[in-house]
Amino acid sequence: METLTLHLDENLVQRATFYSEKRGKSISRMVADYFSLLAEETSQAAYECTPVVRSLKGSLEGGQVTEDEYRHHLEEKYL
Repeated sequence: METLTLHLDENLVQRATFYSEKRGKSISRMVADYFSLLAEETSQAAYECTPVVRSLKGSLEGGQVTEDEYRHHLEEKYL
């Protein structure tokens, strides 16, 4: 296990100490749990889609659209 030194405001250290005693967890364990949670949320967020994107899933099946096809689509739509 590695050592990590944090420089924190004295008031924050006191609050963290109080909280850790109340929870029965060391401050080190709470910090480790927090960083684990952040890493998990970050990796999940990278793969999660919004509801709108999920609703569009599969709507472009059938291959890639070329730039010319896309340009033609825009011309038809806006001109």
